[in-house]
Amino acid sequence: MDHVECLVVGAGVIGLAIARAQARMGREVVVLEATGDIGSGTSSRNSEVIHGGMYYPTGSAMARLCVAGRAMLYRYCEEHSIPHRRCGKIIVATGAGDPERLEAIRARAQANGIGDLRALDKREAQAMEPALNCASALLSPSTGIIDSHALMLALRGDAEDAGAAFAFHAPFVTARRGNGDKGFVVEIGGETPMTLSCDLLINAAGLDAPNLARAIESLPREHIPTAYYAKGNYFACTTRVPFSHLIYPLPEPGGLGVHLTLDIAGAGRFGPDVEWVDEVAYDVDPARAERFYPAIRRYWPGLPDGALVPAYSGIRPKIVPPAVAVQDFVIAGPQHHGVSGLVNLFGIESPGLTSSLAIAEEVGHLTAQF
Repeated sequence: MDHVECLVVGAGVIGLAIARAQARMGREVVVLEATGDIGSGTSSRNSEVIHGGMYYPTGSAMARLCVAGRAMLYRYCEEHSIPHRRCGKIIVATGAGDPERLEAIRARAQANGIGDLRALDKREAQAMEPALNCASALLSPSTGIIDSHALMLALRGDAEDAGAAFAFHAPFVTARRGNGDKGFVVEIGGETPMTLSCDLLINAAGLDAPNLARAIESLPREHIPTAYYAKGNYFACTTRVPFSHLIYPLPEPGGLGVHLTLDIAGAGRFGPDVEWVDEVAYDVDPARAERFYPAIRRYWPGLPDGALVPAYSGIRPKIVPPAVAVQDFVIAGPQHHGVSGLVNLFGIESPGLTSSLAIAEEVGHLTAQF
């Protein structure tokens, strides 16, 4: 039976960042990925936004790791020539009661250590974006966009340069404690099933993280959350969008509202909405566009009829039910669940991409004693 020091399950942006960090700590690392490529799940099905960190409760892991991760990510992009742009984001108030909610976001941003948010009145906002409808707004100049695929390729390259190896079409099946209750014996499926032992097991399986945790025999069940799926649908715009900033409405339960994002080439797309589903499926129902038009026209009245076409969808890895919707990242090491050598990452939804390098650093701190 082959042995490896560190086994990372999942080759999304979080697993890649963790594998890079662990390998750079001098560990022998193998990454297991059930599919045939990196980032084939949530990591490639999002808005590709570098978030500012103003939405998340003060003191939460999301707030802390987003703010730290944003700075790390911009620096990493510059050092590795990853396509990105600090285009800025405008959060708009369009309805009754919205200005008060906007002020609450500004106050939370300050509490989270974000000092560059600027309040805009209607005239100032429309001077920046003439096609925009709003009563007032907030400008987040440090919000940006990124080519997430280029980021993941760079992380994989760094990990491999540091000695990490990748096993694709290698689904995790189960894990049990090794001899003397140290390390793990991991069963791996696929066309060539195998058994691998490891000292350190890191569950970065994204949507599948709770199910994977249930296949770790020594992990107490009370430390495994229930998985819930909040699907987000995106629509492309067949006409040119007259905006240079990202445009966001106020958040809605389970998400940040149907917002306008831009890709590196400048093309606009709208989404995601929030559709709670029971299973993972990525089809986009064209009829959902009828819900998008009124939401978008609150801030862009000039959206032409028939301009929206289905683009893609993603699934948020929720660990709270729809009635709760708001959650926090869970990065659970032995001090949380009592199982030596195991780290589980649950509920790593947005701003997971922005936070990826900071999350990897935190996991590094958790595992430093191994």
